[in-house]
Amino acid sequence: MAIDGFAQPWWLVLLVPVAALVVGYLWAQRRRQRAALRFSNLALLERVATRLPGWQRHIPAALLGVALLVLTVGLAGPTAETKVPRNRATVLLVIDVSLSMQATDVAPSRLAAAQDAAAKFVRGMPPTINLGLESFAGTPAVLVPPTTDRDAVVGQIQTLKLAESTATGESLAAALNAIDAFNAQIPGSEGGPPPARIVLMSDGKQTVGQDEFAVAARAGQRHIPISTISFGTPYGSIDLEGRQIPVPVDDPSLEQVAQMSGGQFYPAQSNAELHQVYDTLGEQIGYQKVHADVSKPWFVLGTLILLLATGLAIGRSQRLPI
Repeated sequence: MAIDGFAQPWWLVLLVPVAALVVGYLWAQRRRQRAALRFSNLALLERVATRLPGWQRHIPAALLGVALLVLTVGLAGPTAETKVPRNRATVLLVIDVSLSMQATDVAPSRLAAAQDAAAKFVRGMPPTINLGLESFAGTPAVLVPPTTDRDAVVGQIQTLKLAESTATGESLAAALNAIDAFNAQIPGSEGGPPPARIVLMSDGKQTVGQDEFAVAARAGQRHIPISTISFGTPYGSIDLEGRQIPVPVDDPSLEQVAQMSGGQFYPAQSNAELHQVYDTLGEQIGYQKVHADVSKPWFVLGTLILLLATGLAIGRSQRLPI
């Protein structure tokens, strides 16, 4: 029932006659009391007059006034900010599967936690969003082109395997190409291609391939923001041929990629934080806030109050509340 504004505020002028009815009712009640006081024989008045039920007799009239007030607000077209699913958008989920993702600083491992949170993110997307999946290590692989088939994406997330190297720039370039390929299959429309976004989840610094920042700048020029998730802690390490190799998370690079593309950076150092990040992204990507008409609840409430007022009036005095 929250209201931010009115689409047709001139209907609120009807509040003036509603207020006049209230004043008229109060005046009529006062006049009735004065007429009773002028009756010369009070004992006879008590025998012939109907015994009034006190303040309760005013309930139907009060409800009628409230109903008219509520219905007038409904006529004015109240509007409020409402969250609605996006009806067209393309999202590429890009997940790092380099060897550093086997680190156990996030239980049970960075990769396992990433798979769990990403699957939940995918299932929570509105059905109108076209969502694709890409994994990358030394080379990128678009596992699922943008689609509304959530089971296909979740199935591929569950089969992710680790590999050597980290080609962040190559993965972002491949994501842009996947978005272009998908848009080329969409019949032309006046609004142009649907808005697109890349969600990149990684834990390490780029080691091979083209410059990630140059690709991020290119994405920004095309108005395709990259939301980056830095996943892991500064203390992560992996066992590589009997040696403990430190694999600290690389926040600065991922933050810069997000900034250069017009996206947002999200650090996550635990499974719970990663789920929270994906929940936030799900709200931002899958839904938009619009000012929508919210008059229906006011009409429903006003009608119910009007029916209640009428029922009480007829039940108590066999007449309408006037």
